Amino acid sequence: MIWKRSAKPAGWYPRRGDVCLFALDKERPAVVISTDALNRSAPDVCVIPVSSVEHKRFSLRLKLAAGTGGLQKDSWAKCDQVTTLQKDLAIYPPLGTLPAEAMHGLGRAVVIALDLQVDQ
Repeated sequence: MIWKRSAKPAGWYPRRGDVCLFALDKERPAVVISTDALNRSAPDVCVIPVSSVEHKRFSLRLKLAAGTGGLQKDSWAKCDQVTTLQKDLAIYPPLGTLPAEAMHGLGRAVVIALDLQVDQ
Protein backbone atom coordinates (compact mmCIF):
# COMPACT_ATOMS: atom_id res chain seq x y z
CA MET A 1 0.00 0.00 0.00
CA ILE A 2 1.27 3.46 -0.88
CA TRP A 3 0.93 6.10 1.82
CA LYS A 4 -0.60 9.37 0.64
CA ARG A 5 -1.00 12.44 2.79
CA SER A 6 -4.36 14.18 2.89
CA ALA A 7 -6.20 16.88 4.82
CA LYS A 8 -6.98 16.09 8.46
CA PRO A 9 -10.67 15.35 8.93
CA ALA A 10 -12.50 17.36 11.57
CA GLY A 11 -12.05 15.80 14.99
CA TRP A 12 -9.10 13.60 13.99
CA TYR A 13 -6.34 13.03 16.52
CA PRO A 14 -3.38 10.64 16.66
CA ARG A 15 -4.25 7.41 18.47
CA ARG A 16 -2.21 5.13 20.70
CA GLY A 17 -0.08 2.84 18.54
CA ASP A 18 -0.20 5.10 15.48
CA VAL A 19 3.08 5.69 13.68
CA CYS A 20 2.80 9.30 12.51
CA LEU A 21 5.09 11.72 10.78
CA PHE A 22 5.47 14.94 12.77
CA ALA A 23 6.42 18.26 11.13
CA LEU A 24 9.50 19.27 13.12
CA ASP A 25 12.78 20.55 11.62
CA LYS A 26 11.85 17.98 8.98
CA GLU A 27 9.21 15.28 8.91
CA ARG A 28 10.11 12.73 11.55
CA PRO A 29 8.26 9.53 12.53
CA ALA A 30 7.17 8.72 16.07
CA VAL A 31 4.92 6.17 17.78
CA VAL A 32 2.07 7.60 19.86
CA ILE A 33 2.04 5.97 23.32
CA SER A 34 -0.35 8.16 25.32
CA THR A 35 -3.92 6.96 25.85
CA ASP A 36 -6.66 7.87 23.41
CA ALA A 37 -8.61 9.55 26.23
CA LEU A 38 -5.72 12.02 26.64
CA ASN A 39 -4.97 12.22 22.93
CA ARG A 40 -8.54 13.26 22.18
CA SER A 41 -8.56 16.25 24.53
CA ALA A 42 -4.96 17.28 25.26
CA PRO A 43 -3.04 19.65 22.97
CA ASP A 44 -0.09 17.26 22.85
CA VAL A 45 0.63 13.53 22.65
CA CYS A 46 3.31 11.40 24.27
CA VAL A 47 5.51 9.73 21.67
CA ILE A 48 8.56 7.58 21.13
CA PRO A 49 10.74 8.92 18.31
CA VAL A 50 11.66 6.50 15.53
CA SER A 51 14.98 6.47 13.66
CA SER A 52 16.27 4.54 10.68
CA VAL A 53 19.76 4.68 12.21
CA GLU A 54 20.69 1.67 14.33
CA HIS A 55 22.61 2.24 17.56
CA LYS A 56 23.86 -1.19 18.58
CA ARG A 57 25.05 0.00 21.99
CA PHE A 58 21.51 1.02 23.02
CA SER A 59 19.48 -2.02 24.05
CA LEU A 60 16.45 0.21 24.72
CA ARG A 61 15.97 0.89 21.03
CA LEU A 62 13.39 -1.58 19.81
CA LYS A 63 13.78 -2.72 16.21
CA LEU A 64 10.74 -2.23 13.98
CA ALA A 65 11.10 -4.23 10.78
CA ALA A 66 10.29 -2.59 7.45
CA GLY A 67 6.54 -2.69 6.90
CA THR A 68 5.70 -2.61 10.61
CA GLY A 69 3.41 0.34 11.30
CA GLY A 70 3.82 1.49 7.71
CA LEU A 71 7.55 2.16 8.05
CA GLN A 72 9.34 1.80 4.71
CA LYS A 73 12.64 0.53 6.12
CA ASP A 74 14.00 -1.13 9.22
CA SER A 75 13.79 1.38 12.04
CA TRP A 76 14.38 1.68 15.77
CA ALA A 77 12.01 3.10 18.39
CA LYS A 78 14.04 5.27 20.77
CA CYS A 79 12.43 4.10 24.02
CA ASP A 80 15.07 6.05 25.96
CA GLN A 81 13.79 9.35 24.48
CA VAL A 82 10.09 9.48 25.37
CA THR A 83 8.78 12.99 24.72
CA THR A 84 5.64 14.99 23.98
CA LEU A 85 4.76 16.76 20.75
CA GLN A 86 1.90 19.07 19.85
CA LYS A 87 -0.67 16.91 18.15
CA ASP A 88 -1.30 19.54 15.49
CA LEU A 89 2.22 18.74 14.21
CA ALA A 90 1.06 15.21 13.30
CA ILE A 91 0.66 14.69 9.56
CA TYR A 92 -2.51 12.90 8.43
CA PRO A 93 -2.97 10.05 7.83
CA PRO A 94 -0.73 7.98 10.11
CA LEU A 95 1.76 5.77 8.32
CA GLY A 96 0.20 2.81 10.11
CA THR A 97 -0.41 1.25 13.50
CA LEU A 98 1.91 -0.98 15.51
CA PRO A 99 0.64 -4.43 16.44
CA ALA A 100 -0.11 -5.15 20.12
CA GLU A 101 3.06 -7.25 20.49
CA ALA A 102 5.26 -4.33 19.38
CA MET A 103 3.40 -1.92 21.70
CA HIS A 104 3.98 -4.32 24.59
CA GLY A 105 7.70 -4.39 23.76
CA LEU A 106 7.80 -0.60 23.69
CA GLY A 107 6.08 -0.47 27.07
CA ARG A 108 8.60 -2.85 28.63
CA ALA A 109 11.52 -0.83 27.24
CA VAL A 110 10.07 2.48 28.49
CA VAL A 111 9.60 1.01 31.99
CA ILE A 112 13.29 0.06 32.00
CA ALA A 113 14.49 3.34 30.46
CA LEU A 114 12.59 5.47 32.97
CA ASP A 115 13.17 3.11 35.91
CA LEU A 116 9.46 2.94 36.63
CA GLN A 117 8.07 0.70 39.34
CA VAL A 118 5.29 -1.46 37.93
CA ASP A 119 3.09 -3.51 40.24
CA GLN A 120 3.12 -7.17 39.33
